[in-house]
Amino acid sequence: MEEARRLLREVWGFDSFRPGQEEVVAAVAGGREVLAVMPTGGGKSLCYQLPALLRPGLTVVVSPLIALMRDQVRGLRAAGVEAGAYTSQSTDEELDALRGALDGGRMKLLYLAPERLAQAGTAGALRRWGARAIAVDEAHCVSQWGHDFRPDYLRIGALREALGVPVSAFTATADEDTRREIVQKLFGGREPVQFLRGFDRPNIHLAFAPKDGPRRQAIEYAQARPGRAGIVYCGTRAKTEVLAQALREAGVPAVAYHAGLEPDRRREVERRFQTEDGLVVVATVAFGMGVDKPDVRWVLHADLPKSVEAYYQEVGRAGRDGLPAEALALFGAEDIQLRRSQIDEGAAPEERKVADHARLNALLGIAEAAGCRRRALLAYFGEGREGPCGACDTCDRPPDTFDATRAARMALSAALRTGEWFGAGHLTDILTGAPTDKVRERGHDRLPTYGVGKEWDRREWGAIFRQLQGLDLLRPDPGRKGGLRLTERARPVLRGEEAVTLRRDALRAARARGEAPKGLVAEEDQGLLSALKALRLRLAREQEVPAYVVFTDRTLMEMAERRPMTLDALAGIGGVGARKLETYGRAFLEAIRGGPAPEVHPARRALAGREEGDVFDRLAAAAQALGHGADGAGKFMALTQAQLRHLAERRPRDRAGVARLIGEARAERFGEAFLGILRDG
Repeated sequence: MEEARRLLREVWGFDSFRPGQEEVVAAVAGGREVLAVMPTGGGKSLCYQLPALLRPGLTVVVSPLIALMRDQVRGLRAAGVEAGAYTSQSTDEELDALRGALDGGRMKLLYLAPERLAQAGTAGALRRWGARAIAVDEAHCVSQWGHDFRPDYLRIGALREALGVPVSAFTATADEDTRREIVQKLFGGREPVQFLRGFDRPNIHLAFAPKDGPRRQAIEYAQARPGRAGIVYCGTRAKTEVLAQALREAGVPAVAYHAGLEPDRRREVERRFQTEDGLVVVATVAFGMGVDKPDVRWVLHADLPKSVEAYYQEVGRAGRDGLPAEALALFGAEDIQLRRSQIDEGAAPEERKVADHARLNALLGIAEAAGCRRRALLAYFGEGREGPCGACDTCDRPPDTFDATRAARMALSAALRTGEWFGAGHLTDILTGAPTDKVRERGHDRLPTYGVGKEWDRREWGAIFRQLQGLDLLRPDPGRKGGLRLTERARPVLRGEEAVTLRRDALRAARARGEAPKGLVAEEDQGLLSALKALRLRLAREQEVPAYVVFTDRTLMEMAERRPMTLDALAGIGGVGARKLETYGRAFLEAIRGGPAPEVHPARRALAGREEGDVFDRLAAAAQALGHGADGAGKFMALTQAQLRHLAERRPRDRAGVARLIGEARAERFGEAFLGILRDG
């Protein structure tokens, strides 16, 4: 490693490696396949750049962002290293110079966007240029269910096989499941040397706060940090524009950034952020992956992130120089509802949705942590920490907590006694003794848990259920349309073997804030509404029509609330006409039922939702009962579905009328019973 240390001094100007770098550099330079998980700001790029100088030939670096590639190439060239980036934004002159260096064998590092791997001839050209190794930056992008998935990352494994060269993969964001996926898709299942260098960023002060006028909160936070570069993350493109304008009007230099901007404007924002002191970028998650600016002093989440992984990576863009930095995340009930619906309405298989709800639970657990917030964050990544960190808001001001074991057992018992099919709203009605129609219709007012939790009001129970999900004692089940199910961690609590501590201040805040914003439907129906919307979207895409052409939101809301279990009941929903019932009825019934719907003969289906449908069913029952005659000893005689439909629709009033429709012999056997039904109907 003497040569590595010499290059470290001469090229990068460092006298020593950062913790964890030297071992990774040695493994990569030695030709071993490597997966390195290192904290943001831990010097990942040097771990593949330096080995490229220690061996002959070209190192190919797959990187997800053009801005990141340009930054790294600029830095390497300034240090005297021959490096280049092959991007869609390269000029003809830049590409000519790049090809000349590659053909001449002078290039040491070539950066490629993953989309470049889809082009024919890429592998052949890299082989001709002497590629000896592949480095994959932001390797978590290969995870199909991750927050930064890039489909073309899946091509890297094939490139590795085509070139027959070792791969080294680097990321700051990979829990155990993601690491397993990286190994499978980048290394073909062959186990690389893994380096887990810790997730702690002790220089970043961590804080969460409930939303209470979030625009005002964001403005006040930025105004309190004048001259310090910061990033504000928002959930939507529109919000970035609105909040950036509000910050400018409040005297804060701010610009918006999102994927909908024109390329020239995006590049201008990137340039200003790199060169101007104190600029604030208000962005969606389209901004920041691989941000190389070392002096970002703060990160504010104006909306709750999607997952712990997303939160960790985004706050990691602050304080890359190791100096003190700050991170604040704002969250509210509407954020949680949005994230839940995004999971439920997504195209992922059910087991992945369950896992994503668990990941969101983990983020809520950090957001409402009763103890050190950093310990909760590190525990998620499997990293322990002794004692409080002293650099988070819960260490600064320990929250007011209480023994909530009794409340937790009430909530868990209510979920269990109702079959784990209902959300927090309905369970709260049971616990507070609310005499709602749904409670009475389901007989839940006769449960032992009915009315046992009246000492807490609805708002406080909402905070309790939110915290129980944050502790992962309860988890929404997409297969049960968002009904809360107990996890294995809940069993010891329910049995009284483990205690539960919750934050009392969260309950007080809930009371002070009043009712949470109401969704389109009751909370226990939101999961089903999400599933119906996802089905509607799939059908609309298949038919290339707008979603509302299938069914309107109002129709889906009524389905979610009334939960029809038969075609007749479905036909009674507003907006479900005969044609749509025929076209879509079975698919939506199966979504509501959570399983196959019974087969219905076309003759009966044509009567769905009509009075004649009930008459048809009664006629069919009578025909079945009299198939062998009144005494059960006669020759079997049956009617067709079409004959039953004609009887139900035309309703003959005498035996002759019945005989005209089904024949004299059948009228002899069934006529009297049928006429009784037809007259009653």
